[in-house]
Amino acid sequence: MHVLVVHDYGPLGRVLLEALRKTHLQVSPLLISEPDSVELSALAAWIPEDTDLIVNALWLADPELAEKDPEFAHKASFSLPVALAEYAGQHGMSLLQLSSSYVFDGRKQSAYIASNPGQPVNELGNWQWECEQAVRSLLPRHILLRTGWSLGRFLRKVQEVAVTSETVKLPGKCHGQPVTVSDLARVMTAIVKQIDCGAEVWGTYQYAGAEDISLYELGLAIAGLPGIPSGLRVVDEMAGWATLEPVNATMICTKIRNTFGIKQLSWRSGLSEELALLSRPERQSEQSA
Repeated sequence: MHVLVVHDYGPLGRVLLEALRKTHLQVSPLLISEPDSVELSALAAWIPEDTDLIVNALWLADPELAEKDPEFAHKASFSLPVALAEYAGQHGMSLLQLSSSYVFDGRKQSAYIASNPGQPVNELGNWQWECEQAVRSLLPRHILLRTGWSLGRFLRKVQEVAVTSETVKLPGKCHGQPVTVSDLARVMTAIVKQIDCGAEVWGTYQYAGAEDISLYELGLAIAGLPGIPSGLRVVDEMAGWATLEPVNATMICTKIRNTFGIKQLSWRSGLSEELALLSRPERQSEQSA
């Protein structure tokens, strides 16, 4: 099976390509460094004719960035994935597309299941939900994979705040399940390998780290890491950027376990590795658009 991995300069693309290249699969990278300016009509020139599966590894998990740049959010979270789905449908290919827990509004009292309808409350979630619905209608052979919080995003957030302040504000009322890059790459690789085996497992799945935690508790865990400035104080307060966070971002992940045998792993065990991964230099792919 020929797998085309669409990625940016973020760490997920690097780690996923490394994992897939250890398999027997034929793997091709497609670097999209600027998703908001890419020419969608040129898809035919980017995608090899013998591609069987397109894996869109553009992991968009920062609602703050989407609010600051709505055009980027629209292009990267909706226009590009929909164009990939349309192309895949026209050429007998399948698609693995990432989404996130931000498609939910957080008002549910319990964890969300894969069949719950989206009710997004921010720009990122809105376009991801629109994308999900479009992909379902355009391409029967699809996998939509919703993820929990990006652990790397909150590591970067703490690092950014620590440059100018000794206090990090994180709300204890917002709960979710962080996911490390390495763990998400593991999950995506396992899905791809089963598709290669001919499994007809198309549909919507969810994956997040095994532990439900508040943003405040996550901040405490991050503040104790080597490499994070010492003396950093984490307080249970609502920062301005955190108003975009749903109160409940937790998801039930039994469907992915029952279908693929993929078990949830603890994000805590990957904290130090994630921090180190974020400091790795970017490496350009062999093919770019």
